Amino acid sequence: MPKIVDIPKITDVRGNLGVIEKDTIPFEIKRVYYLFDVPSTAYRGGHAHINQVEFLVALSGSFDVKLHNGTEETFVTLNKPDKGLLIEKGMWRELDNFSSGSVCLVLASDVFDEADYIRDFETFKKRFS
Repeated sequence: MPKIVDIPKITDVRGNLGVIEKDTIPFEIKRVYYLFDVPSTAYRGGHAHINQVEFLVALSGSFDVKLHNGTEETFVTLNKPDKGLLIEKGMWRELDNFSSGSVCLVLASDVFDEADYIRDFETFKKRFS
């Protein structure tokens, strides 16, 4: 199942600095993207990756992540910029309940490849159950 990873931070009276380096996550970063201005009634995700691994961080605000591995489901709330969620390949994900001003940073192990996506939940369950 998913793993919450502590992001090293440097604390200073001027503010905190979060650091994600090669030892923080177990893959080489090949793509970085972020979600912002997501309406509170909307959801993102709704897919799984066959090979890609992702690391999600709530840089600002909060959101919920529903994960399914083909047999069981779990929920994680991300709301701290010094905690990240490692999502391994073969994991269905849905993100919702975005707070106002939330920003979700995603670090991915590969570039975009539509062939790596499974966008139908029943197809996903048949493959990963």
